[in-house]
Amino acid sequence: MRFALPARAAVLAVAALLTAAAAGPAGAATGFGPLPPHNPYAGPDGTATMHGDTGSSDATVLPGPRPGAALTSHRTALASACPTVLVGADGYPVALCTTIFGLTPTVHLLDPADGHSLAELPLTKGSLLGGVYAYLDQRDRLVAVDGARDLLRIGHRRTAAGGWELFVDGRLSLAGAVPDGDAVTGLSPDWQGRVWFATGKGVVGTADDRTGAVRTLVLPAGEQIANSISTAPGGTAVATTHATYLLTAGADGTPRVAWRQPYDRGPGRKPGQLSWGTGSTPTFFGPATGTDYLTVVDNAAPTVHLLVYRTGSGEQVCSVPVLKAGGSGSENSPIAAGNAVFVAGTYGYPYPKLPDGAGPSVPASGAFTGGFSRVDVRADGSGCDLVWDNRLRSAAVPRLSTADGLIRTVLRSPVIPGTDATSVLDPYSYAEIDPATGAVVRTRWLGSGFVFDTLQMAGTVAPGRVVLQGTTTGVLRIAEG
Repeated sequence: MRFALPARAAVLAVAALLTAAAAGPAGAATGFGPLPPHNPYAGPDGTATMHGDTGSSDATVLPGPRPGAALTSHRTALASACPTVLVGADGYPVALCTTIFGLTPTVHLLDPADGHSLAELPLTKGSLLGGVYAYLDQRDRLVAVDGARDLLRIGHRRTAAGGWELFVDGRLSLAGAVPDGDAVTGLSPDWQGRVWFATGKGVVGTADDRTGAVRTLVLPAGEQIANSISTAPGGTAVATTHATYLLTAGADGTPRVAWRQPYDRGPGRKPGQLSWGTGSTPTFFGPATGTDYLTVVDNAAPTVHLLVYRTGSGEQVCSVPVLKAGGSGSENSPIAAGNAVFVAGTYGYPYPKLPDGAGPSVPASGAFTGGFSRVDVRADGSGCDLVWDNRLRSAAVPRLSTADGLIRTVLRSPVIPGTDATSVLDPYSYAEIDPATGAVVRTRWLGSGFVFDTLQMAGTVAPGRVVLQGTTTGVLRIAEG
């Protein structure tokens, strides 16, 4: 998923093998896995990145609230849009937010018991696309790029007075690699401990803050990078507005192209998308190693396709039309685990603002009809099949738990039932979905209006069967109680 950051969207918000599914609903899918292997330079699987892991599976081995348990929800109001909520090995959530007033990127350390902010640290303001995509390293430090184009490692610790503080524990300038007027859109560690980064204008690089070495590759002119990147033992995946890449690094860390696959980008940006091209952060998945395949969704018109490639060779396994029942367009990273891929539609989603240079949409407008699809890669790898397709109105990036066999998201409902209309009064509900059928098995009302808008941001299943979900104005905490 990509959440448009203030500098780009003037703050859209105003701003181990996994376990087989158990204790899920009747008919729940089982045996999802394996997920991508653990990256030794990232935090816990499922909570270290916006998309769960460095392979961007959007899946987790952690279970959510138990079926039948009473649910509570609480909103921590931070006067900020909070697209990134991560949880370290110590159990403390770290949120990277951008203030509504002042558009200042700010890190918050949250109390795991109730979600309130224990400490905050403002970062240098600028064209901060890195203020959305960040990750936790193996020492629970938040790794991000600030507006001064510095690669930061931000830790947290107790103070002498018994409170908490956030502090910069490492800094490496990327100013020599990221041109003026450009900004980092995504970053992820590789298996050698280097940090890969990508910029909006098509620079891909590696940074080693142990040695200070920074190496870059400029992708073809006109190819922009509007989503984050993903890393696996076999390489780094980058999706530009024209093509999907697998990159590797030379002995000195210089990026090089292993393969490139162009996709159908359609006649223009679709309503409910933020750029002219794929809305996907590329996702590694597969039944053998967890990274056998790589997938994105194209921007073909009128119907988008799920594209699956073999990671090693770049050979295309399939191109399957998805989101046929609802609006056919997606700004979100797919969920993928084992042989299964799930795609949520965002066509027509009413973002408050669009990024500079987004251009007109084609068509000029569209209703938020919703859409959710499941595609399975055949066991013999000979192709893929559409399993189900519906009109679920997901307002967040869904997350699959392989522990309990449920997909979790937030649904946006119309004020007038039975319509596709949207308004600032729309109600939002937490929802659990059976991945075998696409059916909603439980919901809980969260609230109505702008402050509860989850704006296609990713939710995180945290330890203790808790779900943390960013909104336009803070963080929701959904738990048993």
